[in-house]
Amino acid sequence: MVSVFDVAKYILEKQGMMSTWKLQKLCYYAQAWHYTWTEQRLIKEDFQAWRNGPVCRELYVVHKGKFMINSDDIQGVPANLTDNEKDSIDVVLDYYGTREPYDLREQSHSEAPWIKARGDLPVESNSENVISVESMGKYYGSLIYAQANK
Repeated sequence: MVSVFDVAKYILEKQGMMSTWKLQKLCYYAQAWHYTWTEQRLIKEDFQAWRNGPVCRELYVVHKGKFMINSDDIQGVPANLTDNEKDSIDVVLDYYGTREPYDLREQSHSEAPWIKARGDLPVESNSENVISVESMGKYYGSLIYAQANK
């Protein structure tokens, strides 16, 4: 398992400067899909169900107060990633990488892992509830199953 910083640095090196909001969502989707495909965590840190979507607190602490971020702002080591982990991230970037941050926020708000972790909290409420990788695997795995059975 690697750190969120290794994944974030890899994403920023591949995609270039982006909003911190988008980086958080891309790291989340990398975790979610890698777990769905391999049943193994990619990132050792957890994601929480914040009001603006999934957020890794450890990554947030590093970019707090910034709107845009580039690879020089992150002290990760992409070389820690295996080829399989890079492949998972690359697929996520191919699918989600061109989307706008607000679109990624809205998408995550419509998906069961974030909704389930927030429970009955109003959208505007703060939350530190963890989005479990098991809920990610169950939800995103159901999307694969539904697509395969069309």
